[in-house]
Amino acid sequence: MLLENLHVLHFKNYEEATLPFSPHINCFIGDNGSGKTNLLDAIHYLSLTKSAFTSSDLQNIKEGEDYFIVRGRFKTEEKISAVQCYLKTGQKKIITLNKAPYDRVSEHVGKFPVVLISPYDTDLIREGSEERRKFFDSLMAQLDHSYLDLLIHYTYVLKQRNSLLKQFYEKSYVDKEYLQILDEQLMPLGTELSIRRAAFLETFEPVFQRHYQHLSDSHEVVTLGYQSQLIRQNYAYLLDQSQRKDLLLQRTTVGPHKDDFVFLMDGKSVKNFGSQGQQKSYVIALKLAQFEVLSAKNGQKPLLLLDDIFDRLDEKRITQLMQLVANNTFGQIFLTDTHLERTDKILQPLSNNIRRFRISEGTAVTIEDEE
Repeated sequence: MLLENLHVLHFKNYEEATLPFSPHINCFIGDNGSGKTNLLDAIHYLSLTKSAFTSSDLQNIKEGEDYFIVRGRFKTEEKISAVQCYLKTGQKKIITLNKAPYDRVSEHVGKFPVVLISPYDTDLIREGSEERRKFFDSLMAQLDHSYLDLLIHYTYVLKQRNSLLKQFYEKSYVDKEYLQILDEQLMPLGTELSIRRAAFLETFEPVFQRHYQHLSDSHEVVTLGYQSQLIRQNYAYLLDQSQRKDLLLQRTTVGPHKDDFVFLMDGKSVKNFGSQGQQKSYVIALKLAQFEVLSAKNGQKPLLLLDDIFDRLDEKRITQLMQLVANNTFGQIFLTDTHLERTDKILQPLSNNIRRFRISEGTAVTIEDEE
């Protein structure tokens, strides 16, 4: 799978830009704050219909404008696919495939897989359980659309239940029959989510472990654990037992939205006991495992987005990643860096098919055209 080109209009700090891409390596070179990462995010948008860095779609509209457009053309063995993302203030986001809009935006997820490796990846270790759930939910959604539908349905019913709990609290009145109806909708959805997450982790963990051992050349044993309240208790029982607490706190306190994925090294928390280098190897191994399982499932290599890795990773880990590039482990690559000379030194022995773009204050110019 290839992304042949990208067009952005009023996206983040870009007024307008059009970029034709190399089928192998594409480099966005510029100072910090120039807009390099915004181009990676635009590609992420084309693949997953959302930003990798901001939770609100409206934050991606250029200041002073009221809409943005991100457009690109994907090429697979079978066909050419034109994708466009359009958002206007006060309106629903519209995603089109070959000019035909989706009935539901979620239908697009998984068609054009993408993997992002960025300096923020260590948040998976350092931050709370929500970050880890997002990572695995996003991966599973790209692999299996039925999982995404399940997650969307569960989240919808959960929001209804939480809204009802808030109403009961404000009115000092509880309609237990209505609450029971929502509980009966929530229980099978939550149970299925928990079962599928646990099953997925069993297949994902060996792939992750193999990549970690390759990156670290060390003897520590890394494992992935899954913590869910539903593993030992029936969801109906948990909801019943937590009802008084839920009414008091005005939110649902039990269920798979409280799950966590536990990152361990030699049986100890990577967050508390892993060195910075070990933590970096851990999250890169997670992303490489993500890349491998997506490749195996879809029969096509995902786009690989590398954000400032030459600045943030030590020479050993960069060398190991570049070995994978040299071995054609990856397909099309998009990366950012601040130093053209460093990028050229690292990449040019690996490929003759490299396109470099100079990024400056929301403009993108092909460096080859300057020379």
